[in-house]
Amino acid sequence: MNKEKELIDKLIDLAFAEDIGDGDHTTLSCIPATAMGKSKLLIKEAGVLAGIEVAKEIFNRFDPTMKVEVFINDGTEVKPGDVAMVVEGKVQSLLQTERLMLNVMQRMSGIATMTRKYAKVLEGTNTRVLDTRKTTPGMRILEKMAVKIGGGVNHRIGLFDMILLKDNHVDFAGGIDKAITRAKEYCKEKGKDLKIEIEVRSFDELQQVLDLGGVDRIMFDNFTPEMTKKAVEMVAGKYETESSGGITFDTLRDYAECGVDFISVGALTHSVKGLDMSFKAC
Repeated sequence: MNKEKELIDKLIDLAFAEDIGDGDHTTLSCIPATAMGKSKLLIKEAGVLAGIEVAKEIFNRFDPTMKVEVFINDGTEVKPGDVAMVVEGKVQSLLQTERLMLNVMQRMSGIATMTRKYAKVLEGTNTRVLDTRKTTPGMRILEKMAVKIGGGVNHRIGLFDMILLKDNHVDFAGGIDKAITRAKEYCKEKGKDLKIEIEVRSFDELQQVLDLGGVDRIMFDNFTPEMTKKAVEMVAGKYETESSGGITFDTLRDYAECGVDFISVGALTHSVKGLDMSFKAC
């Protein structure tokens, strides 16, 4: 079992445990166990659909006899009135899985919608929008899946799949040189093939990185567009470049036109509104 599936399975189990507890007594009290029915996923707001594949897994893990017919796939732009899928099975199962499925799909679709909006602004440039670790605890895998569905690129998944030397790491390590040198020695000692990215706060720090080398990507932290243009010229294509910090939707294109490879945007995941949809009997 790969790590992604393991995390999703654990999330689904925890979500059912917190929602259902020792039983959905509302449903169990008024719906016969033998009652069968259908529900449709009705879209109520324009956006980008995401989470269909996860929804199928939610239904399957709760009740493998449920049948899902998908009409609209992940990544498709949807509008009010669209029916994304119809699910058929025990009415008790439809009612008990409804909220978890909606919570996941509304959240993921909201993120995919926001990401698509950012990605469209970058069309025509060589810059891609990246997510961050500013995610809902426990839901990171799903939220990062939604970013990809929306047309963005995943940064590292967590602290384990890339080395990102940020300002605090640099300061605690005693400077740029020490931070990079220790990171490289660590990878060699542990036999790990991890990309190394370092954050710089000034042209002086950038020059230190360029003098030492040994990294894969350089992040310009809180640089203005003018500073970013100069920084990209200094790097001269030797390393990947990334802009981060203080970048808004309105200034996104300005940074892209400076020639950076990536722009990381915490807003893709940390403060997104869910896409409105409902699960109705049909």
